Amino acid sequence: MEILANYINGELTPPHSSEYFDNINPATAKIFAKIPLSNEEDLKSAIESAEKAFPEWSRLSAKERADYLIKISNLIKDNLEELAIAESKDTGKPLQLAKTVDIPRASANMEFFAYAITQFSSESHAGKDSINYTLRKPIGVVACISPWNLPLYLFTWKIAPALATGNCVIAKPSEITPYTAYLLSKVCIKAGLPKGVLNILHGTGPEIGNSIVQNKKIKAISFTGGTTTGRKIAEISAPMFRKISLELGGKNPALVFADCDLEKTAEGLVRASFANQGEICLCASRIYIEESIYDDFKTQFLEKVKALKVGNPSDDSTNMGALVSTQHLEKVKSYITLAKDEGGTLLCGDEDFELEEKNKDGYFLRPHVFENLPNHCRTNQEEIFGPVVSLNTFKNEKEAIKLANESEYGLASSIWTNDLSKAHRIGNQIETGIVWINCWMNRDLRTPFGGMKNSGLGREGGLEALRFFTEPKNICIQY
Repeated sequence: MEILANYINGELTPPHSSEYFDNINPATAKIFAKIPLSNEEDLKSAIESAEKAFPEWSRLSAKERADYLIKISNLIKDNLEELAIAESKDTGKPLQLAKTVDIPRASANMEFFAYAITQFSSESHAGKDSINYTLRKPIGVVACISPWNLPLYLFTWKIAPALATGNCVIAKPSEITPYTAYLLSKVCIKAGLPKGVLNILHGTGPEIGNSIVQNKKIKAISFTGGTTTGRKIAEISAPMFRKISLELGGKNPALVFADCDLEKTAEGLVRASFANQGEICLCASRIYIEESIYDDFKTQFLEKVKALKVGNPSDDSTNMGALVSTQHLEKVKSYITLAKDEGGTLLCGDEDFELEEKNKDGYFLRPHVFENLPNHCRTNQEEIFGPVVSLNTFKNEKEAIKLANESEYGLASSIWTNDLSKAHRIGNQIETGIVWINCWMNRDLRTPFGGMKNSGLGREGGLEALRFFTEPKNICIQY
């Protein structure tokens, strides 16, 4: 059994408490590693290390910092197989998904921000008798806190721009899926990243996570996770006037119009609903279909959903692996019961499925599809974060927009139509930070990423991330 370690001052370090807790493989329900239970002493060491490293790291040229990120990116590529196996074992997701999405994207994140920082520029404004120019300086020691669903993918998405802009980082991966963050520590050591520039602390949210958020030496926090936790981070950070970026929950609508390509739409929305077991904040969970094609869409959609294979994540034919934990499985099941109590009709999800002997105790669940649920019911309003979606109808464009916007969340949406004018018109009225038209999860790393309403605060990605991790300073020179 592997014993994970913190990464402090460039070295793999046991927790100050000498205490560990279990890392469980969701597909087998077996313990496969031990996770450090970090505390205030570990945080103190990490911050001291980061503060010591910051002056020299921040003075490096953009190209010099970029070179380190490129080394890390290349090492992630070189170790794709090992990292993908680790990610699948840690999360329960299909190995093929980790190989083709999670780990390549982690490498791409490091590479993208390595190149982006060398092109990052600021403004100058010439006046009649003076010139003003803007400097963008790194903030100092910042925190990056990432979720369990896309562990290395989202961990690097935060760390890369923070490092590229010259900050030193205290990073905390989710305690549920810490394995690839631990392996990233080894990658950074091999890449020769200077000591103290990146520090990775493992442990629980209430313990080390809360300590990081409470610490006044942390100058900015980038967080992805639940809305409740994000609200707490905002409350603690507000009196400190600290910069925060919060990428929170979603309850994402999909609007299907009669003039769509029905086959492509059904196929696209099966992926949008159930990729990664539905454990993606961007997944479509409320699907609204124009009345005239409802029956046809439902038939095609259900046929494709029922064809999804649930089972051993290591099998290349598996479409859906295990949910991340027994606690999360029970949460999702409770919403299935709730949906029935709220009057929903279950269209699929209770079919039997076979599991290999080693997966008999794993946290597996078939995709569930409901219809006839009121738009304001809890099932349609609360984030489930699992393989549960609802189908509903709309009569016209106006009603479709109303139904889509009836949510406290506003992260992502998708519109399925061959009418380009309609797509632009509705896209402008949907209250979400991201709108996909005839596609889902098509991501350009240059674009701003984030949500409205209870889905978060601020934006990540591209120049938005580089701006977040820097402070602008205006300098005025009179001629």
